[in-house]
Amino acid sequence: MTLHTVRMKGRDEPIPVGKIVCMGRNYVAHIEELNNERPDAPMFFIKPATALAPIERVRLPAYSEQARHELELAVILDTPLSRCAEADVFPAIAGYAAAIDVTLQDVQERCKAKGHPWEIAKAFDGACPCSDFVPAADVTRPEDLRLTMRVNGETRHDDSTKLMIWSIPELVAAASQYFTLEPGDIVLTGTPAGVGPLAPGDRYEIDVQHVGRFSGEVVRD
Repeated sequence: MTLHTVRMKGRDEPIPVGKIVCMGRNYVAHIEELNNERPDAPMFFIKPATALAPIERVRLPAYSEQARHELELAVILDTPLSRCAEADVFPAIAGYAAAIDVTLQDVQERCKAKGHPWEIAKAFDGACPCSDFVPAADVTRPEDLRLTMRVNGETRHDDSTKLMIWSIPELVAAASQYFTLEPGDIVLTGTPAGVGPLAPGDRYEIDVQHVGRFSGEVVRD
């Protein structure tokens, strides 16, 4: 069986990843730009580890013609959490990374219109480009990190994690009420305003404060 792994700065061995738990609608401005309702409680969905890809390349599958980017702060755990308290969360976080929740918008809309599940729009191979992780000790004030993303020189995302509706401890603790979170699991914390289209040939630059700067390109599978 192939293990899907990520790298952590300062560690020689890669970290096997189990699952990627994603948080939907965690920034008010993002909810408003998509004309969605503000949820009463955190909303979660899961991407498999096979969705991971290097952050330097977004690969779009042939069955979609309309994709969009959603830049997010990712956390990786090194301690199991199950039905935990918020106070248990930060000690369980091993590190932070930049990640893109790639959404196939046209596929998602078709699936929703038919009342079908839409994992093929969110959980396909390569749907979660992710950077190497930075140790948690190197990231001061994760509750107030600036996230920016430019596509073809145009600024799209430019916001701070302080604008989250649910903080990192709140959303991770909430997720643990439903799913046991294991060492190597990744949690995406939601996307700020500024989602936009991605097309083959696009180039992008990402800057997540204290995590790193990255650049990449969009290609067609």
